[in-house]
Amino acid sequence: MEDDTARLATTEPLVTAAEIARLTGVTRAAVSNWRRRHEDFPTPVAGGAGSPLYSLPEVRSWLENQSKGKEASTEVRLWERLRTVYGDDMVRGLTEVAETLVQGDRGRHNGDDALRSLVAELTADRSPAELLAGLTARYVDSSGRAGSDGITSQRLTQAITYFAGDEARTVLDPACGIGSLLFAVGGRADTLYGQDVDPANARFAGLRAGLMDLPDTTVRAGDSLRDDQYRDLRAELVVCEPPVGIADWGREDLLLDPRWEFGIPSRAESELAWLQHSYFHTAPGGQVLIVMPTSVAYRKAGRRIRAELVRRGLLTHVVALPPGMAASHALSVHLWVLRRPSDTHQAVESVRMTDLTGNALDASFEPQPGQSTEVPRIELLDDTVDLTPATHIAARLTDYAAQYTAVRADIGARLAQLQGLLPTLSEGSGGHLQDGAVVSLSELSRAGLIRTSEDAAVSTSDQLDTDYLNGFLRSPANNRRSTTASGTFRTDTRGARIPRMGIEDQRRYGAAFRSLVEFERLMRDLTELGERAATLARDGLTGGALLPPSDNDAGS
Repeated sequence: MEDDTARLATTEPLVTAAEIARLTGVTRAAVSNWRRRHEDFPTPVAGGAGSPLYSLPEVRSWLENQSKGKEASTEVRLWERLRTVYGDDMVRGLTEVAETLVQGDRGRHNGDDALRSLVAELTADRSPAELLAGLTARYVDSSGRAGSDGITSQRLTQAITYFAGDEARTVLDPACGIGSLLFAVGGRADTLYGQDVDPANARFAGLRAGLMDLPDTTVRAGDSLRDDQYRDLRAELVVCEPPVGIADWGREDLLLDPRWEFGIPSRAESELAWLQHSYFHTAPGGQVLIVMPTSVAYRKAGRRIRAELVRRGLLTHVVALPPGMAASHALSVHLWVLRRPSDTHQAVESVRMTDLTGNALDASFEPQPGQSTEVPRIELLDDTVDLTPATHIAARLTDYAAQYTAVRADIGARLAQLQGLLPTLSEGSGGHLQDGAVVSLSELSRAGLIRTSEDAAVSTSDQLDTDYLNGFLRSPANNRRSTTASGTFRTDTRGARIPRMGIEDQRRYGAAFRSLVEFERLMRDLTELGERAATLARDGLTGGALLPPSDNDAGS
């Protein structure tokens, strides 16, 4: 079965549930219903539980047998043609379409004739830019593409656009992929520059720019770290979602490079190489917005570089984004914002920390109360230089002194209550339930004197005290009686037995049992308060929010 799955995943076009919905002209909810209601719906051949991938031929066959959906539109047929001809290399297929759109009748005719015919049919009623935008959106949304290099998800693009503002006139993306982030952020700029290590991505991005209503745009191929195509460029805004986890990023060849203004990144810190490359290309007063894995905020290897960014007042904002923003994984990512000082933009005295990780993926990027705080630079310059927003927000929004004082007082009040709750008990003559003068709760229930639930009994008569009933219900003898063979406790209210005694004696026992129940409740509260007090004290002492007692008040 695994061999079949691997074969299908590598030799046949794969589609997501969203693409099936597009193919058939229905909603994704309808596709989900088909999956649940039809046992013969195609089985996923790749992908995970949250994003399964299906064999396109199997889906087509099932749809035809079930007469589902509607007749495929020309755009859908074009997309299917691209998937069939180019498989996972969809950038090459989209480039073929873009070249056809740019060249028109002047273009070469040694390509796919069926594809060119579909393109010609579609451009009869829509502009080339609209057609290519629709196909590109399908590609970006498609989980079936090979890897995710060159793709910035639409939601991550929206986040970067939101925090970047619209003041920049010159924009650079040194890892631009197919150009989606560069084109979205730079829509109001005068000049755009992009570079990508993959010549196919760079080629397609350049063709896209030629068809879109964009500012003057230049996209070049090459490794930005090893082969910087814009050495003298200083942009007002640099945006970047760099490749992550690349050990061979050229460190040994670039040890003396002037871009490492804050320190030479280690082999494991390629992201900090991209950050310094981006800052190198920033004009005075300009900004860098770069996407970072969360681990870059605290890894030991990058501590010195992080410290330099903070010490010089260049890092202005760190935003922890909701999980699922990145195209390649479902984990949270951080957005770091840096600004190069100028006459009008001085080095900052504090770093804004924003934690949006608890937000829904489609929620607003505007922080709500408790999601953002300003942290003075001096507080970040410790042994770790941890730039994780949640760490600092939790610390600054907690009033350790007030909360510790309140919890300590609450513990004292609980202790005083506990002393008065334990009743004074005298020595008895023996076990009540062994005397024979007992009655079962089932008998009392049949007589209409009590009501029973799964684990309690309630008196319906002035002859019985409810607390007395429940106190003896939880006696060791009744606990043993209601313990299952597997050792799991289960209260058996109908089979339990209680001693016979007069109502006054019942009330005396009931009062004692009530005190014990309250005592147990307060003990549970005290345990929770103790844990809370210890956590507040430890975190407050280590974080500097609390001080140990002086000699004068150490005993208070």
